[in-house]
Amino acid sequence: MKSAHAPLTTEWFREVEARLAEGRPVRRSLPRGGRLHIDRHLPFLCVYRDPPGKTSGGTERLITGEASYLVASAAPELRRGLERLIELIVRVQEREFGAFLLLELWAGPPKGKAAVTQEELQPAFTIRARESRELSPTLHALEASLKEGSRPRREAKVWFHPGEPECPKGLVPLLPPKRAAALRCHVIGLEVRPIYLHPKTCETFPLVRRALQRLLGRAFKLAFFEFVKTRTTHQPPHFLALGRRAMVKAVWEVDRRLAEISSAYDFLLLVTPVNAQQAWLTFQRDKYARDPVFHYRPIPVDPPLLKRRLYEIPIERVEDPTLATLFREKQEEMDRDLTMLVDRGTSRFLYGSLQLYGGVGSGLLAVAHRLLKSFPPRSRESRPGWELDAKAFAERAREEFAYYRNKYPKFTARVEIRDDIASGLMVSRGHLLVGAHTKIPVSRVEALLNHEVGTHLVTYYNGRAQPFRQLYSGLAGYEELQEGLAVLAEYLVGGLSRPRLRLLAGRVVATKAMVEGADFLETFRLLTEDYGFERKGAFTVTLRIFRGGGLTKDAVYLRGVTAIGRYLREGGAVEPLFVGKIAANHVPIIQELQWRKVLKPPPLMPRYMERPESVRLLEQLRRGVDVLDLLKRRGL
Repeated sequence: MKSAHAPLTTEWFREVEARLAEGRPVRRSLPRGGRLHIDRHLPFLCVYRDPPGKTSGGTERLITGEASYLVASAAPELRRGLERLIELIVRVQEREFGAFLLLELWAGPPKGKAAVTQEELQPAFTIRARESRELSPTLHALEASLKEGSRPRREAKVWFHPGEPECPKGLVPLLPPKRAAALRCHVIGLEVRPIYLHPKTCETFPLVRRALQRLLGRAFKLAFFEFVKTRTTHQPPHFLALGRRAMVKAVWEVDRRLAEISSAYDFLLLVTPVNAQQAWLTFQRDKYARDPVFHYRPIPVDPPLLKRRLYEIPIERVEDPTLATLFREKQEEMDRDLTMLVDRGTSRFLYGSLQLYGGVGSGLLAVAHRLLKSFPPRSRESRPGWELDAKAFAERAREEFAYYRNKYPKFTARVEIRDDIASGLMVSRGHLLVGAHTKIPVSRVEALLNHEVGTHLVTYYNGRAQPFRQLYSGLAGYEELQEGLAVLAEYLVGGLSRPRLRLLAGRVVATKAMVEGADFLETFRLLTEDYGFERKGAFTVTLRIFRGGGLTKDAVYLRGVTAIGRYLREGGAVEPLFVGKIAANHVPIIQELQWRKVLKPPPLMPRYMERPESVRLLEQLRRGVDVLDLLKRRGL
């Protein structure tokens, strides 16, 4: 690659033209810190010219998330080379599409002179373009999306100045108007109020700039989509399909380093007692009158040192704002994880848990009370029957693994029977852990297999099939959607029984009690005396709620399944939910990355999706039928 200060040679232009003509990615450095990035054949280019002798304040970052952009110095001595480069790009792409759009962005003057006010933080844009019937739909789309995208905080101000040059004051147009017309190149200028800069000191406000970049990124794609549909031969299926596909090296470095830190510790294992069975026996012997004592694994990492590594990761080098947002969310979540490990066993642990998993809102508590009231404490389903021990269940799980491995050979999960976890099941790093003292009723086997394997392991291995490691280690806040999907899976295979729903509701009321100050014994008695839970079950619920010092995670199961119900009723697609370990708010991002062909279709879907009965139940949920109502109808 040429030096950033070396002049552009004839050979350099030939290389760029050849790659453009073949539709190959182009990423080149330009003199004085400029750069060109073009993903593929695209009929548009975003341009920013850096004024010489002035501080840009990061204005160029407003366009660097786009699939086709050019950042260049506006120095007079470089003007001819820049014009030659732009004409080359326009000529090659116009031959491919029949028309081309240049959009130049620059920062206007700040509104204020001293203190920053709310009015000065209001987004404001001036659109400059020649009025024409051909360009009118594109201009309307740009104006509307700039206004719409700035809501609900405060609608942006947008002005249209058709008679003024489409370039910054003091600079010549990117292409001479006659030459642009001959190349069927349309030009739009967009002046942005620099609300991301202090009006007096020019200090940058990074969070404001990021928000403005997201607003502009969506507006650009909607405007480009309108232009492409109305003026070119290209017909993309969706406006997001015009987003960038090629990734800079920083993306892979950030993703790798975040995943390495995430894999350095297993948060749930580290906050789960290793002496659960012995604690229960002692609790029994003490007549349920003394708090049990829990022991935990030693923490194998130094949290402050991991935090240092975490914040040395250069996320600011990731140009793509969508990916940068996902990475920052994960960085913040791991920061809280590590703080909680330091606070394990103290009262501070609960505050971190509330930040990560939330508490129990009034709506969720009402659902829990409704379930506890609707279903009696004891029913035919809760009576003991034939059970599988840990070894028998592990063998059944291996049969399930064989099914998925046949579909996708890279599904390499294994079962581990462990003495150091409470009786029950846990998925960790792509493997199924079974507590050595686990006893599972035969009626619950299919439900639990589809919960643990059909959801947690399927999404783990689907995430591993994607280019980003975050999709199997888990995006920030993924637990609620994961557990909601897992409970939904139990329902769709006919295994979501009344006792199971009572258990999920019991976890919610226990979490609420713990957050409001109840101790272990008070919470245990709440479950046994007020809600009729049997003692061993109540102990397990209370242990889970109080582990580490107070973990509110168990409320996400019921919250997650109610959220999934809403999602389905609103017409949400099922397939994106299984791309990896994601949160509900990530679904639009996953769909965007799929439109951009950054993500692949998931190689696995849950086995129950092949069952006609499961598909029928899923359709009933889409029509707005509540799970509780369906349980009543089926007599469960």
